[in-house]
Amino acid sequence: MELVVRDTLDIKQQLLQSNEEYRRLAQRHSSYAEQLEKLIHKSYLSEEEKIEEIKLKKKKLQIKDQMEIIIQKQRQQTTSHGGNCK
Repeated sequence: MELVVRDTLDIKQQLLQSNEEYRRLAQRHSSYAEQLEKLIHKSYLSEEEKIEEIKLKKKKLQIKDQMEIIIQKQRQQTTSHGGNCK
């Protein structure tokens, strides 16, 4: 299990350096996370803020799904090239 985690971290790091789309998605994911964090720390949320929280969570999840697809494609490419794809 630890090898899979290390492999995934390596792939993410590689993609951040080499894949513009992945880097853009990661930045958007981070931005949504920051916005969500600000809402979560409020003691009271208006109805509008509650809706915004839900929207941010959905957007963040969609971005994460897109990032995961890119990771899986990269993992498949690396596997099909005998792991020597750097």
